[in-house]
Amino acid sequence: MVYIYKKPVGDRTYYYLRASERKNGKIVTKDIAYLGSSLEEAKQNLERLPQYSGKIRKAYRTIHNFIESNRYLQKAKEKKLKKDEWLGDKTPEIEACKIHYISEFKENSPLTKQEIYKNFIIEFAYNTASIEGNTIKLNEVRKLLDEGLTPKNRTLREIYDLQNTEKVFLSLLEKKQKLSYDLIINIHKSLMENIDARIGYRTSDVKVIKANFKSTPAPYVKTDMDILLKWCEQSKKSLHPLVLSIIFHHKFEKIHPFMDGNGRTGRILLNFILLSNNYPPLIVHKKKRDEYLQTLRSADLSDLTKANKEHYKKLVDFIAEEMVDTYWNIFL
Repeated sequence: MVYIYKKPVGDRTYYYLRASERKNGKIVTKDIAYLGSSLEEAKQNLERLPQYSGKIRKAYRTIHNFIESNRYLQKAKEKKLKKDEWLGDKTPEIEACKIHYISEFKENSPLTKQEIYKNFIIEFAYNTASIEGNTIKLNEVRKLLDEGLTPKNRTLREIYDLQNTEKVFLSLLEKKQKLSYDLIINIHKSLMENIDARIGYRTSDVKVIKANFKSTPAPYVKTDMDILLKWCEQSKKSLHPLVLSIIFHHKFEKIHPFMDGNGRTGRILLNFILLSNNYPPLIVHKKKRDEYLQTLRSADLSDLTKANKEHYKKLVDFIAEEMVDTYWNIFL
């Protein structure tokens, strides 16, 4: 395979076409062509390499994603935005996603936006459900949500799980809403339709497996959720929207307000906060489930009304990386 390699030297950046292949059980890489010192130059020089045209065509999406993501990264850096104290060096990458999302993605035709959102929702539904143990494979999810073809030998719960997720996410895209008690209850109710009749905040205690904390005792769930919503409203001005959504997600999971469906509801709410602030939605990928759970656990010692970097840095770094990965692979 071939890809573009970026090599910073002092204040300048140089681009190379690099080839990678497996030899004798090892990955061997080699720079096969110098592409120039700017993205525009690199793009032009790619078309002047007929000897590698086959390999370049095969790697088109990877190369295209690299060029466009770096082009918008440059635009973000040109704005000379203040580095967010939580996101650090990741700030320009997050803002690059937002700039492209607003200036390019949202300017697409309604049909194109609908198709891209559909692809996002399929990937999101598959990953968020799989994290909770759903066994339906990605190609089966695509056939179910795209073509209405029900997978064989799967439970109705698993099927409803995916269909409900699609329905809920579409509802968030269709109308502007405010983060509130009613919104959270309705999202959970819709996610649990035909799955679990226990809707509304729980009235019994639950034990969260492999957690470093005890979830909120049942009589205090409503109180803690009110505190969380108040904290979220008060923190809007002081926290970057992505950071706000991540910390809200963790605090929500720590309260664990429902008998079932807390993880799925929490990841929907994370994206709701992002969308409400004109940031693109993201996916926490199933393949990174262990890392995701570990970074959530690393924040378990945090207090409900506080947001200390020492508790949340690992989780913020992880989710920020997931946003960048999601965006350029789906929304470009």
